[in-house]
Amino acid sequence: MLALSHLSQVDASAYDKIVSHSRIRAKKQGLPSGSVTLLIGMSLKPDLLLVFVSIYQCWVKSLNTSLFFFVLFFFNCSLHPLGRINMCAIQEIIGTKKKYFSTCRNWYMGSICGKKALVLYECCPGYMQLEGMRGCPAAVPIDTIYGTLGVVKADITKQYVDMSKLTEQTQGAGSYTMFAPSDEAWEQLDATKRTELLNNENTLLYDALHCHMVSKRFLTKDLKNDMTLESMHSKLGLYINHYSNGIITVNCARIIHGNQVATNGVVHVIDRVIAPVKNTIRDVIGTNEELSSLNRAVKKDSSLLGKLGQPGQYTLFAPTNKAFEKHKEGLKRILQDKTLVQAFLKYHLLSSVQCSEAILAGSRYETLEGSSIEIGCDGDSLTVNGIKMVLKKDIVTSNGVIHLIDQVLMPDSVKQVTELVGESQSTFGHQVTKLGLAAAMGPGAQYTLLAPLNTVFTDKVMSMDQHLLKIILKNHILKLKVTLSDLYNGQLLETLGGKFLRVFVYRTTVCIENACMVRGSKEGSNGALHLMKSLISTPSNSMYELLQKNGSFTVFLSLMEIAGLTELLKQEGAYTIFAPMDDAFDGVTEQDMKTLTSDINALRIILLYHFSNGIFISGGLEGSVTNLLETMQGNNLQMLSWPEPYLDLPTASMKENANEIPEKQRAFLPLTDLPVGREDLLYLLQKFIKYMQIKFVSGFNYKEVPFTFINKIITTHVVE
Repeated sequence: MLALSHLSQVDASAYDKIVSHSRIRAKKQGLPSGSVTLLIGMSLKPDLLLVFVSIYQCWVKSLNTSLFFFVLFFFNCSLHPLGRINMCAIQEIIGTKKKYFSTCRNWYMGSICGKKALVLYECCPGYMQLEGMRGCPAAVPIDTIYGTLGVVKADITKQYVDMSKLTEQTQGAGSYTMFAPSDEAWEQLDATKRTELLNNENTLLYDALHCHMVSKRFLTKDLKNDMTLESMHSKLGLYINHYSNGIITVNCARIIHGNQVATNGVVHVIDRVIAPVKNTIRDVIGTNEELSSLNRAVKKDSSLLGKLGQPGQYTLFAPTNKAFEKHKEGLKRILQDKTLVQAFLKYHLLSSVQCSEAILAGSRYETLEGSSIEIGCDGDSLTVNGIKMVLKKDIVTSNGVIHLIDQVLMPDSVKQVTELVGESQSTFGHQVTKLGLAAAMGPGAQYTLLAPLNTVFTDKVMSMDQHLLKIILKNHILKLKVTLSDLYNGQLLETLGGKFLRVFVYRTTVCIENACMVRGSKEGSNGALHLMKSLISTPSNSMYELLQKNGSFTVFLSLMEIAGLTELLKQEGAYTIFAPMDDAFDGVTEQDMKTLTSDINALRIILLYHFSNGIFISGGLEGSVTNLLETMQGNNLQMLSWPEPYLDLPTASMKENANEIPEKQRAFLPLTDLPVGREDLLYLLQKFIKYMQIKFVSGFNYKEVPFTFINKIITTHVVE
């Protein structure tokens, strides 16, 4: 059914939108088989008719063709059984009676809270079936609140209204909202409490029902998140939460059937019996014997203690005494430090109310501590960070809700730096302990771990001499706490091994020497942890020494010497060389070399195209885009890709100032025009230069290159 209409817009809540989506998903349930309905609507007054075009396909076998007969019907939209079928697709968790107007995510996954869900088709709120007709074409007759309780099958609530002498009020004049517990909700109520209510029908039962009523009509679109309504029982609060997934709760009771309009108000059916709420979160912590350990910890933070006693919207995951006992040793250090106590407690607290019935799938929520936790569900159980730990759900207070948990939640901010090591870096953590480096980190100082991933520790690395491995890993521990936001380009970081590591900051990553970071940095109480893609290699040679030692760059080095640029390879600085290997000069004859070196200025310009200002680690260049690197000659190198394998070769001068030398299989030049004034040089350059356009310009000469980039060394002899 295709709806082409511009009907007048009305305010729609998240609940109303979910119900509308459920109607769309159930649209086929009301259509006769073999028909396609095109619904055309116009923005007209309500009393005007809408036009419906129903297209029925008839097959004429004798002609072996398809004929379409178009029948134009003029019906009022609300009466036509094909126009509004008023059925909703609902998901029911298998093995339970819990039903939901499902979100898109749960609909396509076919499950809710990890449990398979059965799709049912029922009449949408406010509509009913008629015998012999498809869908739910009839509107439910409007009645008083008392009569409406029967319509929505809240029969036990209706019975208790009679018993408590509320019949006259619910049938009389006025405007009310009644949050009516379903029959299942009454049956799930504690038997002792229910008996107590029934034995005092004129007082306790009367008050309990008034606690479910408000002296004003509120439709679902009027029930805003964090709204507080005054109930008709001593004006006690009814705390509304309206979630983006369409769930509406009243004191954490979920509305399962909303907006059943009555002549004197509206009825919303809820899934549990509401209890009167008088206490704050602080009151509950102070009086619940299971939370005495938590209460003692909260008293150490007077500001938080005051906040939990004031109006607000909070969710507290409250560890029980047994949870504190499980982590007694780890908590001892935390509870002695006021700053850590505050961070620890705030990590258990959200600045929003998250009732259990609103959690249909895992979502992340920011805590008052600043980091986030994941709240999810597994069947009827709530999970925190993927772990079933909630013992008791939905203790409703006047300023939020409490969930009791059997474990304490530890934020990174209260952990020691060695406790930050996770599963993906467990090999590094094990080696740090095994080689005695954990003991070397004193309790009073701060450190930073540069932790390589487990995949870095290959068989070759693990078979390395233990003394050498210890030296390498010492240079993965910094002598101070350095968070990700503290790092800047050119920064020097001292390691436990006494080396100074350089920091290179790029657009999408940060590298330390030859190793680049991956996502997952953490900050603890006495340090930080960063995840590294590879082992860090500290430089020990200058560029010249490294190229000479490698043996594959003899032609390049000879050309550098002829051009008078050798000193550039030896001096201090921050450069990246795209160094052409000897293979790049295959096919170049002795005569070609004479031609190339005959114009010293041309040779220098070509060689300086291979030098970039700044150090660029291969992992620091952004993939799938063109990286522009400025050369010492003045033009930009256009790095279109970074082919594998590339070998990052960290080098150093006399003062450990390293440079980067990616090996190249051919001379690397920018994608710009290079003018040449000699035909013999033009022919030669075209033989081995593939990455630029070379154009002949008659009479063109290269200008002399000023050697401002080479440091002059002045030696002074003092004679006494």
